[in-house]
Amino acid sequence: MYDVTVEFPKFKVGVATRDGVVTSLKYLHSSLPSIAAKNPLAEKAARQLEAYRRDANAAFDLPVVIEGTELHKAVWKAMRAIPLGKTRTYGDLARELGADPRDIGQCCGDNRLPLVIPCHRIVAADGIGGFAHATSGYLVEAKRWLLMHEAAATAFELQP
Repeated sequence: MYDVTVEFPKFKVGVATRDGVVTSLKYLHSSLPSIAAKNPLAEKAARQLEAYRRDANAAFDLPVVIEGTELHKAVWKAMRAIPLGKTRTYGDLARELGADPRDIGQCCGDNRLPLVIPCHRIVAADGIGGFAHATSGYLVEAKRWLLMHEAAATAFELQP
């Protein structure tokens, strides 16, 4: 199912490829077996994920397939515009796009390219919110780790 897995402190990321493009990234429980890269694109994805794990400022430059409805694409475009270390709420994004906050949450959960499309940067008005269609467990802990990782990367910007 996956062409490589990459370990993170609270989870693993599984990468699926097909015909020279990344078709999905998925957060996996850390107890699942590791998978070595099965092709050059999986190896490239693993290197970029490992770079991000070390430094949240690392960029992703992978050929990807983005499939979804017009609302999905609008939400995902808005997610990509959220700066590193920042968040927006489901409600804020819903008002901007003329949608229901629950629909924004559904689009976040349907994101097949997390990290490339940073759905973890969307939070509830009163806390962290859910993640990947989960409201507790390792997925919410993964979201918490990602947000802390990115906040740490931007916390100590030096001004000249």
